[in-house]
Amino acid sequence: MKVWFENQEKENGTMAKIKMTTPIVEMDGDEMTRILWKMIKEDLLEPYIELNTEYYDLGLEYRNETNDQVTIDAANATKKYKVAVKCATITPNAARMTEYNLKEMWKSPNGTIRAILDGTVFRAPIVVKGIEPCVKNWKKPITIARHAYGDVYKNTEMKIPAAGKVELVYTAEDGTEVRELVHNYTGAGVAQGMHNLNGSIESFARSCFNHALDTKQDLWFATKDTISKKYDHTFKDIFQEIFDAEYKEKFEKAGITYFYTLIDDAVARVMKSEGGYIWACKNYDGDVMSDMVSSAFGSLAMMTSVLVSPDGYYEYEAAHGTVQRHYYKHLKGEETSTNSVATIFAWSGALRKRGELDGNKELMDFADRLEEATIRTIEEGKMTKDLALITTIPNPVVLNSGDFIKAVAKRL
Repeated sequence: MKVWFENQEKENGTMAKIKMTTPIVEMDGDEMTRILWKMIKEDLLEPYIELNTEYYDLGLEYRNETNDQVTIDAANATKKYKVAVKCATITPNAARMTEYNLKEMWKSPNGTIRAILDGTVFRAPIVVKGIEPCVKNWKKPITIARHAYGDVYKNTEMKIPAAGKVELVYTAEDGTEVRELVHNYTGAGVAQGMHNLNGSIESFARSCFNHALDTKQDLWFATKDTISKKYDHTFKDIFQEIFDAEYKEKFEKAGITYFYTLIDDAVARVMKSEGGYIWACKNYDGDVMSDMVSSAFGSLAMMTSVLVSPDGYYEYEAAHGTVQRHYYKHLKGEETSTNSVATIFAWSGALRKRGELDGNKELMDFADRLEEATIRTIEEGKMTKDLALITTIPNPVVLNSGDFIKAVAKRL
C-alpha cells in the first residue's frame, strides 16, 4: 500500500517526502530568529522531508521555567543522537532580567552545551557571488576553529599598588612548592595569571583534525612558541604529537596537510591566500580572527557555525544573535527584512550530517539543493536589505523576511 501511494504521488506530479530514520535534536530559540525558524521549517523543510526531530524549546521563557534544565537535556540528547541544530538564543543581561521576569541571570546556552559536549566551534563564511570579500584574493571560505577554554578568559588579575614582587607558585598535593618570578616591581603596575589544561588542548586538537578530514580541507595552526616557550609551546607539541600518532596517515590518504607556523606569519599568509582551509587558533586569537574573517567576507549573517566534539557529536547553528531590533519591529506589525541565510545553512548542515551518519543519500542531496537554492536566490539579485546594501549586483530586489524564504523555496 505504501509503495502504491508513493508511486501515485510520482504519477500525480508530487514528490514523495524524504524519510529520516534517526532524529535530529532541534533546539528552538528566541526573538526574530525564532520567527525565521518556523518559516524555514514550513516553507523549506516540511514540504520535502518527513522531518524527524526531538524538540527542545531553548527560548528564554522556557529556560527560565525549567531552571535551565532544558538546555542540559538538549545537550544530553545530542550525545544520544549525535546531530543537533540550534536556533539563536538570548544570553540574559540585567535588562533581560526585568524584561522576562527571570528567576536568575541564566548562563549562555552555547557555553552550557559546549561544556557538556566538550566541543570546538568552527565558523566559516558562506561565499556568494556579488557579496565580495574585502580581501580581493579570498576566493574560498576560511574556517576559524577557536579553542574556547582558558587563557585570558579564565585569568586572575591583580593591580599592583607599589614596589614589590609577583611570583607564580605551584603547590603540589604533597605540599611541594615550585616558584617562578614574574616581575620585581619598582612601582605600581598590573599582573595576570593564565592557565590551560592538557586534556582541553588534546580535545581541541582532535576536533580540528577530525573536522579537517570531514570537510577535506588543510588545517593550519599557529601560536607564538618562540616567545612563549612553555605555554604556547605546549599547544604546539600536543598538536604535533596527536597528529603524528593518530592522523598523519589519514591526512595523507585524504590528500590534505597539517601546517604549523607562528601566529604573525599565519596572519600574513592568510591575507595573501585564496582561502579554502581551517585555521585553528588559541582562545584570544580565535576571538579576534573570527570577527576579522566574518567582517571581511561581508556579514555575520553569512557565517555558519558548527560545534564539533572529538566524540563525534555535531551541533549546527547560525553564528549571529537573535536580531532583537527586528523582533521588536515584528511585534509592532512592521515589515522586517531579516537575513535567514546562516539559519538555513544550520539546518542544511545538520541534515547533511544526519544523512552522512545514516547512509541517507537523499537527505544529503536535499541539503546540497537547499544551499544551492539559497545561494542562487541571492546571485539572481533577490536578497534581504543587509545584503542589498553591500552587494555588487546591480539593482538588487530587496525582499522581506518571509518573501526571501519563499523565493528560496521556488528554486528548490
